[in-house]
This record gives sequence, structure tokens and C-alpha cells, in this order.
Amino acid sequence: MRVGEQATARERALLSLAGLSVGDALGERFFGPPGQTLGRIEDRWLPAAPWRYTDDTEMALSVVQTLLELDRIEPDALARRFADRYDGTRGYGGGAHGLLRAFQSGVSWEDAAPAMFGGAGSFGNGAAMRIAPLGGYLADRPLQEVAEQARLSSIVTHAHPEGVAGGVAVALAAAAAWNGCDARGLFDAALAHTPAGQTRAGIERAAELPADLTPELAARELGSGQRVSAQDTVPFVLWCAAHALAGPYEEAFWRTIRGLGDRDTTCAMVGGIVALSCREVPQEWIAAREPLPDGFEL
Repeated sequence: MRVGEQATARERALLSLAGLSVGDALGERFFGPPGQTLGRIEDRWLPAAPWRYTDDTEMALSVVQTLLELDRIEPDALARRFADRYDGTRGYGGGAHGLLRAFQSGVSWEDAAPAMFGGAGSFGNGAAMRIAPLGGYLADRPLQEVAEQARLSSIVTHAHPEGVAGGVAVALAAAAAWNGCDARGLFDAALAHTPAGQTRAGIERAAELPADLTPELAARELGSGQRVSAQDTVPFVLWCAAHALAGPYEEAFWRTIRGLGDRDTTCAMVGGIVALSCREVPQEWIAAREPLPDGFEL
């Protein structure tokens, strides 16, 4: 599946969604005993179809639906879609289960999200994992607008500034990827509007790591989602994506999975970004992934 340079906002969002969902569904299959997992990565093992996607894709579907219907992120509408689409079998974290059930019971996101984790709000990687299609959809608009729409998407579930920063950074990187940036350009775009904090500091460190560093060493330096936080996920994701922009998509996946960690989520984020730069996701991998709902396939 490939799109051209004149793709519409819808086509860009769906291309990124394809990349995100394939990375999510395939990355999820690489959890298991360390020896077996590392061997499968080395062999570039592909599991039998179908590859079932997780909450990363489930929440991305709601982001895309909101954009396609409203041409912007409206937090109340996005919260309703998260609640409507909530499926407890998709691998949501414990905090997300509670939050989305609260949405279903009528609690507003403005009350529920800031109350999480003792009133600190969530700084998890969930806002970032779902947001690359937003960067694709808005890629022809100013980066400041991309950042603001990413913030509005993030605050529905992540009231902590680090959780928001992760969402903003990935959306900006995705927009830059569509616009033909190189590695330095991707980091510059992400840093242009990502607020100060640990996530931004990690991205700054990632920008200085050499391209020929192994993903294993980059993950050791930056984290790869072992703590499931924006701070220890997004910098590694941007390093992987920045040095795989030329594609092919498959190489970006195999590069990212070597970092282990929260591997369905890192591969979802990188997949959503790199699909926009190489303009293609392998059709055989899309066919192996569980089908997306009607209206979400290119």
C-alpha cells in the first residue's frame, strides 16, 4: 500500500494508522522468554496471521475518527469515542481501564484525568502511542497548530506535563516525516514545541546519539518503555524513527524491536511515523494484521 505526494489529510492519517497498527500488532508478538524473543528477532520471524492489535491501535482509531469527523481534536468528543470504543481485552494498562470506565459512567475527562495517580495525572506513553496519525493529518499545517492539537488529544487521558510532552513530540515528528525531513530535521521539529521537562531532555540526548549506534545501546541510554512512561519511551522512538526515515518500513520495525522494552508501543509509534516518510506499508503485513473497522483502511 503506497500513497503519493499529493495525498489528502485523510489519506495521510490512514497511512500513518496503517503503519501504527501493523507495528503494534506485530510488536505485540515479540513478548516471551528472552532467548526465544531474541532468536525470533535475529531470524526476522513473522508469526501466523492474524496479528491482533492492542489498545495502541484502538485509541488511535478514536483520534482518527475525531479528526475525520471534526477536522480538529475536540476533547469532549474524543473522550466519548475512547469510552465507546473501549474493549477491556485489548491490553490497556490498569490506570486506563479505570479512566475509560469512568468515562463510560459519565465522569468528565476534566475531572477524571487529573485525579489519576494521586492527583499527579498520568505521565505514561499512552498519549504518544496513538498520536502519529494526527501528525499525518495535520502535516500541511504549521507545527504550532500540530502541537496544540496534540496537546488537546493528550490531556483527555494524560494530565501530567510529561505525558502531554510525549504526545506533542511524536505528533510533530510524524508531521515532519511526511514533509521530507532528515534525521536532524525530525529532532528539530519535535523540539520546536515540546515543553521543557524530562521527555524533552531525553529527546535532546537522543538527537546527539550517532546513527550507527545499535538499538540495544540506544535503548540502554534512553530507555525503551520499560517504565511505560513518556520519558523513557519517546526519546528512543524518535531516535529509531529519525534514522529509518528512508525506509523501507520493515527495516524500521526490525530496528525498533531490537530495543525490547514496551515493544508493541515503540513499534506502533515508529511505524506511524516512518510510514509517512517512506509513504508505504508492506501489503502482506497489512493483510496479516487483524482488519481495522470499516472506514479506516486506505
